[in-house]
Amino acid sequence: MNTRFLNVVDVEATCWEGPNPPGQPSEIIEIGLCVLDTVTQERVSRHSILVRPEHSSVSEFCTQLTTLTPEQVGAGITFAEACALLRTEFHADSRPWASWGDYDRKLFLAQCEGTGVRYPFGSVHTNAKLAFSAARETRRRYGMAGALRLAGLPLEGTHHRGGDDAWNIAALIADLMGKGAWSL
Repeated sequence: MNTRFLNVVDVEATCWEGPNPPGQPSEIIEIGLCVLDTVTQERVSRHSILVRPEHSSVSEFCTQLTTLTPEQVGAGITFAEACALLRTEFHADSRPWASWGDYDRKLFLAQCEGTGVRYPFGSVHTNAKLAFSAARETRRRYGMAGALRLAGLPLEGTHHRGGDDAWNIAALIADLMGKGAWSL
């Protein structure tokens, strides 16, 4: 496994203000990815992969939250194509990866299982939210924006956009690395 680079992932998914409409599961509509160089602790690239949902639609609530419109995600690639891209372009199956919390990992697992698409990631995943709480010696589980404030880091871009959130989470991880509070 190549540990020089860490893939920091944040997904956005179809969502509704209340319960999901019948027959509409939450599906990934954006995969944000930031590649973090673990040696230099620098964020080396930022990506946003739009994914076309197959069994749900982008609600008005979802657009208000993420800024993603049905037209934007409708022009995206399929989930299977996105997973293949993660493996080929970002070496997701041979690099460690991290996300803020466990939602992203669980949603990928569920969507892969539900669609028969090969899981794109390797087995080394770090829950950055737990690592942040452990480094702060607190039981509190901060949201990404709150963690940035606490760490004295700016929130860059648009909150709840995968590419921007992955970029910001990578800044938090780099900060933890700089303090010796991150391990793969």
